[in-house]
Amino acid sequence: MCHIIQLILDNITIRLGVMMVDIQTISVAVASASVTLAAIYYIWQIGHQNKIRQTDLVIRISDFGTRKEFLEACMDIFETDFKDYDDFVRKYGSFFSKRPIPMSFFIVSNFMERIGVLLRNKLLDISMVSQLITVTDFWEKMKPIIEGVREEEHNQKYYEYFEYLYNEVKKRGARNG
Repeated sequence: MCHIIQLILDNITIRLGVMMVDIQTISVAVASASVTLAAIYYIWQIGHQNKIRQTDLVIRISDFGTRKEFLEACMDIFETDFKDYDDFVRKYGSFFSKRPIPMSFFIVSNFMERIGVLLRNKLLDISMVSQLITVTDFWEKMKPIIEGVREEEHNQKYYEYFEYLYNEVKKRGARNG
């Protein structure tokens, strides 16, 4: 009888040992799954926060782009008539003067330069930029002036990010067109 009881106890111990391994395995799997899910959630949150920051930035840019001073500057640019940089200077004055038309060019080109810097640093999405701003129209109108300023100042870096912005928008248009 003692021998039978001993066999039963050994059998229970073996089964409990197997069950403990199963519980241990399950707890490790649950812990691993929890860590994996937490990492996935964290990555998703980072992406979501970046979208929120980018949206906030676009709203601020849009706000600036609707201010009276900026809109008047845009209108001034498209109302100008010039053949090249020298013709512009003769009619409207030096780019770096305080005269109204050069100041309008200065305001808009600086705005576009900043947008280009944000885009270059991946803080803005090109699709949003191209939907909000008619970059190509501005660049094509202002290019002779910017090239003239670069030549006059002996600095090819003037408005390089405005030009970068234009090139990126053109590439996107070529892909979508």
